[in-house]
Amino acid sequence: MSVLIVSGTGTEIGKTVVTAAVAAAAVAAGRSVAVLKPAQTGVGPQEPGDAAEVVRLAGPSVTARELARYPEPLAPDTAARRAGLPTLAPAQIAEAARRLSEDHDLVLVEGAGGLLVQFDEAGHTLADAARLLDAPTLIVAQAGLGTLNSTTLTAEALRARGLTPLGVVVGSWPHSPDLAARCNLADLPKSSELPLLGAVPEGSGTLPPERFRASAASWLAPALSGTWSAQSFLTTWSPPAFATTGV
Repeated sequence: MSVLIVSGTGTEIGKTVVTAAVAAAAVAAGRSVAVLKPAQTGVGPQEPGDAAEVVRLAGPSVTARELARYPEPLAPDTAARRAGLPTLAPAQIAEAARRLSEDHDLVLVEGAGGLLVQFDEAGHTLADAARLLDAPTLIVAQAGLGTLNSTTLTAEALRARGLTPLGVVVGSWPHSPDLAARCNLADLPKSSELPLLGAVPEGSGTLPPERFRASAASWLAPALSGTWSAQSFLTTWSPPAFATTGV
């Protein structure tokens, strides 16, 4: 796996922090890593974007590349049109990822928002770039109510396009999870038909970078160069089984 697409089920669910965790775990395992952010929206010209945040958290050995930046926090196609700037085509994203893969063991391509957010006037999405790269997609999901539907829809959209969903990582696991979040641990794999590959604790992006790097592998399953165990996590957090009364 030289290129991995990282897509959320929506926006503001921890996608960048998960990307940083995957990068940090891979670096700790001895791999060279690059992160590609095709379209950065809602950030000014001199402000650090998501790719820079990944480097801050995962370490300076990670290579960061950004293809386009648009000032308004909108879908890339809309943000580009409103700013009078060129949009991105899937071929541009795929070519940039391929070039990075020539010098890196792992290239992480972080999308903008969800899988089917449009990048250009023709309606192309991150899924189209994934197809050109023949790359698997890691789905970053929220923990609580509503995540079963959005995660399953994302998995189905990938499969319908002949793409490979690798698994699901919970982008921000609450310090005090409610009943819905705890039940979702067992229900997410059943609903999406995908393995649960990690859970990044809430607020991890605010940790000192050294601590973040030291902890990242413990949040991710071995498939992502980590040590996290879904079974152990389920044992810790799943609610007791519902007891029937026979009435």
